[in-house]
Amino acid sequence: MKNILLFGAGKSATSLIDYLLTNAPRQKWHVTVADHDLSLIKSKTGKSYYATPTALDIKDHAARLQLIRETDLVISLLPASLHILVAKDCLEAKKNLLTASYIDPEVRKLQPEIEKAGLLFMYEMGLDPGIDHMSAMKLIHSIEKKGGQIFSFKSYCGGLISPDSNDNPWQYKVSWNARNIVLAGSSGATYKEKGKVKEVTYEQLFDHTKTIQVPGLGKLAFYPNRDSLGYMEVYKLEELATFMRATLRFPDFCEGWNALVKLGLTEDTTKIVTDQLTWAQWTTNRITEQAGTPEESIAQYLSVSTKSKVLRQLKFMGLLSTDVINLGEQTNADILQFLVENKLKMEPADKDMIVMMHEIEFERRNMATRMHSYMIAQGEDNIHTAMAKTVGLPLGIMAKLILQEKVTLTGLQIPVMPEIYNPVLKELEEYDIRFEESFE
Repeated sequence: MKNILLFGAGKSATSLIDYLLTNAPRQKWHVTVADHDLSLIKSKTGKSYYATPTALDIKDHAARLQLIRETDLVISLLPASLHILVAKDCLEAKKNLLTASYIDPEVRKLQPEIEKAGLLFMYEMGLDPGIDHMSAMKLIHSIEKKGGQIFSFKSYCGGLISPDSNDNPWQYKVSWNARNIVLAGSSGATYKEKGKVKEVTYEQLFDHTKTIQVPGLGKLAFYPNRDSLGYMEVYKLEELATFMRATLRFPDFCEGWNALVKLGLTEDTTKIVTDQLTWAQWTTNRITEQAGTPEESIAQYLSVSTKSKVLRQLKFMGLLSTDVINLGEQTNADILQFLVENKLKMEPADKDMIVMMHEIEFERRNMATRMHSYMIAQGEDNIHTAMAKTVGLPLGIMAKLILQEKVTLTGLQIPVMPEIYNPVLKELEEYDIRFEESFE
């Protein structure tokens, strides 16, 4: 019997837990799921003989380390800042680790020790990052194998609401961690276009979004995602003139979010007391020259009409309300997160959608070609979401490959090699996560 330990039973864990428990009888696995919320775990593991729900304060070092010592493989779906605690314990207990989060500077420092211990820490094994790496590298390797020379690479991905459930002025509902949504893009972005490095500040990020055409969906807006340049070396495309990784949204979302950024409502450093503060006062807090009603002040500040789509979006969120916020002392981002979780939540029957597209321009036998490879995955409801499926299944499949000893890789890695992406992408197709290709 092999033991798997999963930290975190949140929104993204549903499909992973289902996958692990479905495979457990045949693979002879036992799965321990640890989270601070025992009832949440039990809602996802049910009465499975192969699961042990465990209540855990993740900062309890002794309890955490004990669980890790007793397992064969660790998977972490904790908030990104907590992965380092698990990573250090896995190193101490000599256990392999899987996570869907980005490699951060803290775990990067552990790289020599991970290699020395002969362990595998596979990071970025979810959706984006994860499926984006695997599908992109499969295309890149295929083009290069046939003698093609790539000169432009663009990759787009977004967690969106399905058109069937798209019924609010934001064209958006929360299918993953609301904290990540509120802080998305806050560090700005860097990418390369036509030989020039482009740096975009947070204040500019949602202001000049462009659009791409997605088959069956029409136009989606995109904005560059984090630091694209770091992946040029990983993908072995250092010489490219154009290289960009970007996030997809419906256009209305970017317009509305740009307004929130301009109003300072995403700022996450200064704490303010909200107990006597109305939502309208908070929204207009940074507007020095008030012009009549809050609505008129905001319209003037944003250079839009009081009848504009943006004002409709702000009203939908309750940002012009005279109700008192009454959340104690919070940062602007904390307050906005509360609103996002309540006003943009998915209802039980709502369906989400994942859209991913790679656009690669290359030359082969003196012929220039543009290739589009795209994937659209649909969720079933607000629990069995496309987000949970695309984040969780790659982790589950990777866990199976490791426990079946089909992977001999060690060190701190992300899934860019054929021995990982071929079997994982192949099995994902069984769950309707597949890519279609077109050429121009």
